[in-house]
Parts: sequence; C-alpha cells; structure tokens
Amino acid sequence: MQPNSLTPPPAHVRLAKRLAEQLSCSRTTAEQYIEGGWVSVDGRVVEAPGARVSPGQTVALSPDANLMELTPVTLLLHKPAGYEAGLGGAAQAPAGPGSGHQSHGSRSQGAPQAVTLLRADTHAAEDASGVRVLQRHFRLLECFTPLPTEASGLVVYTQDRRVARKLAEDIESLEQECIVTVSGQIAERGLERLCHGLSFNGRPLPPIKVSWQNENRLRFALKGIRPGQIPSMCEAVGLRVEAIKRIRIGRVPLAKVPEGEWRFLQGWERF
Repeated sequence: MQPNSLTPPPAHVRLAKRLAEQLSCSRTTAEQYIEGGWVSVDGRVVEAPGARVSPGQTVALSPDANLMELTPVTLLLHKPAGYEAGLGGAAQAPAGPGSGHQSHGSRSQGAPQAVTLLRADTHAAEDASGVRVLQRHFRLLECFTPLPTEASGLVVYTQDRRVARKLAEDIESLEQECIVTVSGQIAERGLERLCHGLSFNGRPLPPIKVSWQNENRLRFALKGIRPGQIPSMCEAVGLRVEAIKRIRIGRVPLAKVPEGEWRFLQGWERF
C-alpha cells in the first residue's frame, strides 16, 4: 500500500506537542504561547499550534514570552464604500445610517465583505495601541455596528464579550457622528428643521445636532438612528444624499485611520 503523500512523516509532530515537551508544560499553555506569537521554528515565528515540525527543526520560545497579552481584541475598521458590513452574531441592532432608503439601503448583491479587510497588511501604521498583530486577532470577530454597503467609515469588530454586550444593548443610546455629502439647494430654514422639526415614519424626531462642515457637507450627531433616516431628513429640506461617512460611535472616533485599514481599540477607550 502506497503511503498517502498528504500524511506527514511519522517523525513529524504537532508544534504544540513538541513545545509542551520542551517546556514541561501543558498542551494548552503551549498552544497559548504559539498563538501569542512567541514561538519560532528555525527562526520564523509560527502561530499555528497544529503546524508540523521534524526532530531536526529548532523550536524556540521568545525570552519575552508571557501570556498576559492573550486577551480579546476590538478592531476599528475604516470601511470603504462598496463593502458590506452587516450584523455578526445573534444580537440585534438597528441598521446603520442611511440604510433602507434608495441607493443607501439596498443590499448589494455580490458586494465583498468588509471583514476581509481585516488582515495584518491592512493594519494602520499610526496605530498607537502598541499591540502586536497576531493571526488570532482575526478569528471569532463579531460586528454589532452595521453600515450600509454604499456608506463608508467606522465599523467595529470585536472578540470581547464585554464590548459586544455594550454595543448590542446600548447602540440605541450611543451617539453616532456622520459626515454627509449632499447636493441641491437647502430650503429656507432647512438647517433649523434638520435640527428639530422633522418627522420620520410618521413620528416626530427628537432634537438632533446638525451643522455645515462646508458648502456641501453636513455633520450629523444623533442617537437611535433608524434605517433610511438621514436620506429622508435631507430630502425633506431639498437636499440629496451623495455619500455618508460615519466617524464616531459613542466616545470612540475613527481617528486617522486610512480608508481600508484598521486599528486596535485602545485599553482606555470606552464607547
């Protein structure tokens, strides 16, 4: 019987098993060291506990190794327009700004998933968190801050159950800040009406903070945003929405993250 070419030679063992034997520690601890980016094979860092190593290969643990950094992370992505960022996980939350209304709400068939932008090579260079990027940071991520495919801006992906619970339970009360590019001529007293005096879906809207950033950009800061609300409000005063960019959720800003890149939520930041 011919040996299966896909089966590793008998002498090869899982990296976690080899490390556990070297350190006289548990297999679980060995896996944590490996996933933490602290283990190298022949001088190259390997983050997969199941990787196979031969007796002749050198397996080494970094002298700086510790298990304190193996905590869940939260990633803040600057989503470009054209990528889909919907809810991940069982929690329910209102759709993001602009969705459900004309071109800003349709679910784009075949649109790429925004989560595919979360990779080591798209990590923002100006991330001040100091966190080392690991492959484990891109696993088991959930999104509770959906954003329409046609919109851009801040989308949050998290492994942290505390952050997930906060976003799932409090998204209605968290103020979201958006920059809205518009065209057309605003009606008389239109800005005043945007701030207070409009209705949506048959219900009066509460006071909202709206101001001009420049001649064709409005800044909206509002809570409990509903699908299609911003385009509907703008149309009510003679304006058409051309683009929506979310730049803040609660107290957490997008900051200087280039489009298509991401940063870590820092330890002191709170939504």
